[in-house]
Amino acid sequence: MPLSTSLHSAFMKLVLAWFAVSSLGQAEDWPQWLGTNRDADWREEGIIDRFPEGGPTLRWQTKLGAGYSGPAVADGKVFVMDRLAGEGDSAGAKLLHDGPPPRNINFVRKLLPGGERLVCLNEIDGKLLWAHEWDCPYTTVAAYAIGPRATPTVDGARVYALGAEGNLFCLNSKTGVVHWSRDFKKDYGLEIPEWGTAAHPLVHGEHLICIIGGKGTTCVAFDKVTGRELWRALSAEQPGYCPPIVRRIGGTEQLLVWHSDALESLNPDNGEVYWSVQIKPTYAMSIGQPVVEGNRVYVMGFNRVSACVEVAEDGKTAKLLWKGTTRRGIAGVHNTAFIQDGLIYACGPNGKYSCARLVNGETLWSTFTPAEGSRPASWANVFTVRNGNRFFLANDYGELIIAKLSAGGYSEISRAKLIEPTHRVAGRTLVWSHPAFANRSVYLRNDKEIRCYSLAKRAQ
Repeated sequence: MPLSTSLHSAFMKLVLAWFAVSSLGQAEDWPQWLGTNRDADWREEGIIDRFPEGGPTLRWQTKLGAGYSGPAVADGKVFVMDRLAGEGDSAGAKLLHDGPPPRNINFVRKLLPGGERLVCLNEIDGKLLWAHEWDCPYTTVAAYAIGPRATPTVDGARVYALGAEGNLFCLNSKTGVVHWSRDFKKDYGLEIPEWGTAAHPLVHGEHLICIIGGKGTTCVAFDKVTGRELWRALSAEQPGYCPPIVRRIGGTEQLLVWHSDALESLNPDNGEVYWSVQIKPTYAMSIGQPVVEGNRVYVMGFNRVSACVEVAEDGKTAKLLWKGTTRRGIAGVHNTAFIQDGLIYACGPNGKYSCARLVNGETLWSTFTPAEGSRPASWANVFTVRNGNRFFLANDYGELIIAKLSAGGYSEISRAKLIEPTHRVAGRTLVWSHPAFANRSVYLRNDKEIRCYSLAKRAQ
């Protein structure tokens, strides 16, 4: 029996839509911090060249609690963490200091009741599929105690979530059932750093690698299926906030860990230390991930800290190639640098976006345009993601920018405001959560909601 006219029309629209999507290439997930390979390289094709008038199309928006945790996108689901605040306000909360509290608000700790949550949403419409909650009073610096820091890590049927007070969970990514969990404070005696636990868990082979802290337990590897500890390594005064990363250097897979005392390289299979170079981040604020090109490793942090380490051909030793100054290198705080063809691109102090040579740290150009426009701003930040021959830059005002970056300078193509900043810091209201890019869309959150916008080209 032939289809009715209306059914036939609807069927043809579905077929045409399918062909349009298929012609743009295969969609790609963003299953963890900085994407599939933790390299901030978004490899999807069929992405818009510039934003349309009025900005990109909003696919959906869903209410959410507060937090810095960026979203992860995998297998038709969006995973993100948030905080469910308890009763009372921060002003009247109990101080956690022996004697008078520090005069600097950036170091004042308070006991803040509440809980944390891992939320799983349907990628198609943003509707809640499941959520896992746990009680989690905060003991970190109150001014920044708004929610979890780490992006969930998705590995097939499992998703790993790390809260700001050291609660680690392995859950079924489809149902939210908890397979196993760890409490870093109870299990390892971790003294929670000023700004919480923030290093995104890393899956490598059968290992789940985490930055914890303490003597001999700065870095710990678990069996990703059972949660059994496989090895422990390193001692540092503080664990820092930097995610672990595995890169092949000198023909050897190396686990790079930047903590409060040094940048160190380990065998990811057993925790054996290959090399160690002393690079001390100010206030243990190692945040941005180490980035690698060839045999060179670059790190950057607060208060003008930046450095390039050169690894020997056999991968077993390393030396400091150069250390940054006010005129050399880029000392970014919250963002991870991007290296392309021997050039470093990153947002430095007060929102100054810069380009420098990896070989010697020479600055080629700087601009405040992506962050603040024409002037410096306290704690201003820009995240950098590459897509083909151009970049998507996300600033802390909730704007997304399409730009060309080269040794010759910064060339902006298009800019759109996608979400409102909600977190008040140093006289500015901002958003510090890294967006995810998948399914030709961008997913970004503030302290009230998460939004998904389409960045796909329209079918011709």
